Amino acid sequence: MFNRFALVLVFVPLAIVLIALAVANRAPVPFTIDPFNPGNPALTYTLPFFVFLFAAFALGLIIGSLATWFRQGRYRKLARQRAIEAESLKQAAGRPAPAAGNDPVLPRSTN
Repeated sequence: MFNRFALVLVFVPLAIVLIALAVANRAPVPFTIDPFNPGNPALTYTLPFFVFLFAAFALGLIIGSLATWFRQGRYRKLARQRAIEAESLKQAAGRPAPAAGNDPVLPRSTN
């Protein structure tokens, strides 16, 4: 139910805005990679402007995601260490206690 609500509330207006942006910016523009020779046709791409806008948006998402992923690496490492520790404690709790002469004797219940 929440997925459908999120789809309607977030993604439909976002899609409308992106479609309007693409329609409004469909004129071809040149993009030159060589700043020293802008007239070089081998390094100049002419595409609709919305392609460059969407590419910049996607590149920003990728860079931001990678920055977040690297920044949170220490927390993932700590979570892995604690998961290993928890698993070893579970295994230790499941093993029978070693037989030792000084174990306390528990009282028996008389039901």
